[in-house]
Amino acid sequence: MIFIVVRFTVRPDRTEEWLSLVDDFTRATRQEPGNLFFEWSRSVHRPDQFVLLEAFESPEAGETHVNSDHFKTAMAWMPEVIAAKPDIIHVEVPGTGWSEMAELTPA
Repeated sequence: MIFIVVRFTVRPDRTEEWLSLVDDFTRATRQEPGNLFFEWSRSVHRPDQFVLLEAFESPEAGETHVNSDHFKTAMAWMPEVIAAKPDIIHVEVPGTGWSEMAELTPA
């Protein structure tokens, strides 16, 4: 599995619209063959930062993603909205998605 974490710092005047702006990109990516998940979170410490967790079943699926029209469209408009170059972690890991945490179970 290809696991990717991207941290976006958004311009302060655009943070409230960020999730709306990425909605089409998010929906299209989730429909891609080989996409395992594509999830956004907002930092509780920095309201201008959003973290994207994404995974693809193979390097080929990841390559298909970055060559897609919706990826290219997002990369074209995002520079006008971000405040800094995004940080990324990109690794290949065993497995096919989320697993349960062994150390914690609801009471």
